[in-house]
Amino acid sequence: MELLDYLIVLIYIVGMIVVGLYFQRKAASGIESYFLGNRNLPWWALGASGMSSNLDISGTMIIVALVYAIGARGFYIEIRGGVTLIMAFLMIFMGKWNRRAGVMTLAEWMKFRFGDDKEGKLARLITAITSLIMTIAMITYFAIGGGKFLDEFLGIPSFLGLPSEFWAATVLITLAMIYTVASGLYGVIWTDVFQGILIFMAIAYIVIRALSIDLPEQFLVSMPLKDAAGGGFKAYLTSFKDWTSIIPKWNLNIESDSIYSMYNLFGIAVMFYLFKTVIEGSGGTGNYMIQRYFAAKSDREAGLLSLFWTFLLSFRWPFIGAMAVWGVSMAAQITDPEMVLPVVVSTLPIGIKGFLIAGLMAAAMSTFDSTVNAGAAYWVKDIYLERINPSADHKQQMRQSYMASIIIVIIGLGLTLVIKNINDIWAWITMSIGAGMIIPQLIRWYWWRLNGYGYAIGMATGTAAAIVWKILAPEGTPEYISFLFSAGLALAGTIIGTLATEPTDEKVLLNFYKKTRPFGLWSNIKDKFSSDFISKINAENKRDIFSIFFAVPWQCCLFLMWLMLAMKRFDNFLILLILTVALSVILYFSWFRHLSTEVREEKEQ
Repeated sequence: MELLDYLIVLIYIVGMIVVGLYFQRKAASGIESYFLGNRNLPWWALGASGMSSNLDISGTMIIVALVYAIGARGFYIEIRGGVTLIMAFLMIFMGKWNRRAGVMTLAEWMKFRFGDDKEGKLARLITAITSLIMTIAMITYFAIGGGKFLDEFLGIPSFLGLPSEFWAATVLITLAMIYTVASGLYGVIWTDVFQGILIFMAIAYIVIRALSIDLPEQFLVSMPLKDAAGGGFKAYLTSFKDWTSIIPKWNLNIESDSIYSMYNLFGIAVMFYLFKTVIEGSGGTGNYMIQRYFAAKSDREAGLLSLFWTFLLSFRWPFIGAMAVWGVSMAAQITDPEMVLPVVVSTLPIGIKGFLIAGLMAAAMSTFDSTVNAGAAYWVKDIYLERINPSADHKQQMRQSYMASIIIVIIGLGLTLVIKNINDIWAWITMSIGAGMIIPQLIRWYWWRLNGYGYAIGMATGTAAAIVWKILAPEGTPEYISFLFSAGLALAGTIIGTLATEPTDEKVLLNFYKKTRPFGLWSNIKDKFSSDFISKINAENKRDIFSIFFAVPWQCCLFLMWLMLAMKRFDNFLILLILTVALSVILYFSWFRHLSTEVREEKEQ
């Protein structure tokens, strides 16, 4: 970078710190303020913040790499991460279900679902521990990507025997941690909103520039090789028509020496990703994503923030498509697909380069700050106050909030010295450790008989299975095997633990159903309420079930539409635009116009 680029980045960094520190006093009034913004943040800010939090550098580098190497079909591999489909479920019903609990963390939600006796406390503790493990894994993932990206530009040398990528990640994370630790969710949300504006300006520039690029009918793309094949990278020939096709193929026919040959059984992989993320969407989410819904003011605002979040998030895809197109046009300079993003940025003019690097740093910081803030809440609310010092005063609570944030970051950063590949850690997070949590989190909504013991045993078993898999699994094992291993053991643990112990107290279940109003196997509990109350709930549930069958394809069409625009496949863009409009009309009548309809809680049991 030149002096002007550094100056632009410096102005951005100072601006972020100033905004974050501005909210320090408001956030420090208590942990309710620090972790949830006193549930007084506007829905549009929560939605914009959510969008910024999903636009991390690591994830963007992975998806750009996959789209660059595999083409538009790389979109379907992103489904494994869940964001593509989870937002549809959060928008239609899962967001409001979580908001109705009135809690601060997913672990605290366990008290709402299983009660405050032994089973509830055990479920809460196990959820807090597993969520902290996931938080640390996510920070490691962000640090690897952020370090790889910034190392290309900052010119930081290796020091104390540690690689330059580690120090680049340390710089990025330290800067983000200053305002995250100081200002809590207030700082996270409002810095994310500011960063979102910067991100959109960067997206607009890249997409407009990429639309001037015309790719040849045939070209080469680079893919990483397996260690058994000697490592390194190799160029493969593809065609523009095949590269821009959005029709899934049953088999990709990638040469077996490439790491990406793991996606050769593409039809099976895509069906499995769809299956996995439908389960995940139906079971809700956790960490920084669910925190937005715990902070929402009402059911209506939970729906509105989801809609706004999803719409804004769709603009990630023209950016990814544009970067991939640009990467193909620079084939001679690309070896590692995961480096397409920084290589493209390095070719930009002075000033524009600094602006775009600031935008991508904003993307990294907005994801990082949300993850740290949500992760620290599990320590403070669900472990420290619940089991170590329930009578802690305000100063002690805030001190623990700051300390937890810092320690989580240090551990996550340290793990980057062991794990080097972004796709490797992301695959483990989404298809292994995430799989170990997915089954108990799904069943908790839909089966009244699930108790806290079954949930805790299932979560602990699944998480332990994922850690064992990470240590012992051979290289190149298909991702669906890791999913089945972790999810299968979690399912067994959940069922056995539930049936071997007594059901949850009926009063707890009645309160949960009365407030949450989920669909599923709740007949034993529903019979305790008046028929008028249940009929209103049934009407709401039927609308939600109907709407989700249109919300998922709506979101996929919306995202793919922008990807096709960036790749200049205007025929596909027009078809997807028509489908998106048609699905939007259906969702307006089946879901949107009912957002303000509230089902009042039953007052008599």
